[in-house]
Amino acid sequence: MKRVLKKLLKDNFFTAPKKMQQKHTTFSKEQLEELTKSLKENYLDRGNTKSRLSTAEYNQAVSGQLFDRLYYNRNRIAPWLHHVKNLNGANILEIGCGTGISTLALSEQGAKVVGVDVDAGALEVAKDRMRIAGYEAELHHVNGEEIEENFKDRKFDFIIYYAVLEHMTVSERLESLQQAWRMLSSGGYLAIIETPNRLWYYDSHTAALPFYDWLPDDLAYYYSKFSSRKNFKDSYRKIDDENMMKFKRWGRGASYHEFEVAIAPLKEINIVSSLMKFEKSAFLKVGFKGLRYIKFLKSMNKNLNSGFCYPYLDIVIKK
Repeated sequence: MKRVLKKLLKDNFFTAPKKMQQKHTTFSKEQLEELTKSLKENYLDRGNTKSRLSTAEYNQAVSGQLFDRLYYNRNRIAPWLHHVKNLNGANILEIGCGTGISTLALSEQGAKVVGVDVDAGALEVAKDRMRIAGYEAELHHVNGEEIEENFKDRKFDFIIYYAVLEHMTVSERLESLQQAWRMLSSGGYLAIIETPNRLWYYDSHTAALPFYDWLPDDLAYYYSKFSSRKNFKDSYRKIDDENMMKFKRWGRGASYHEFEVAIAPLKEINIVSSLMKFEKSAFLKVGFKGLRYIKFLKSMNKNLNSGFCYPYLDIVIKK
């Protein structure tokens, strides 16, 4: 037992990764005010979004969009992907670019980014963010299952799904992943970022409930009333097709099964990096209990990479 724990600690205890040379945009007060105006008008103040948030929650959302998420992407996501392949000059297709936070962080490192999203308002913010920062990126109002027809004959070094697979139905995920795999250059990389893992025993993304992602959709729909998240638990009481689709869009976990169906058998899927392995942060994130659970998952399938065992799928797959 001591030997097992010693190995788990050695493999998973946090050590800060080597930092890359970074170029960061510094926004002036006037630029921040302009970006905040766009953020509120095009994204945060739409529909009933603002009314459902307390003042503190609203201000936190603004801060997150302006500072917190950008810091996270500059100091964790960009260095991680750069460790896999030099971002300078890399051709990247970012599916689910949202308001352009990650788009900017990647562009700052010299990447040539094509960003797509289904949210037109978020794309307007992304366009303003990139313009204000002085960078260019191709930004398109395109669905994740339409990438092949919109970017015919184009190949990419990276195709990134950033916090987006969980908001797609299973059929949408499969179709989009199949297209993305065909669009990668030989030796290119498919990156999945911040997608909750269906296999994990606790859902911290949507419902904040144990075993939630293990439930079939209809039971999860009814069970959502037990969530502690008020804006979520009060939304879905009467089940019908429209409400069920909205419910799924909140976020349902994914697992290695989608990748086996869409890409290749598990033993042929080459995960070259995961964020937790890169940062060696698993112990800090999941503790001893989580590490034992990861060991259990891997014991169930000899071909299962640990990247498919963490609470979130933060993985890079090489073609």
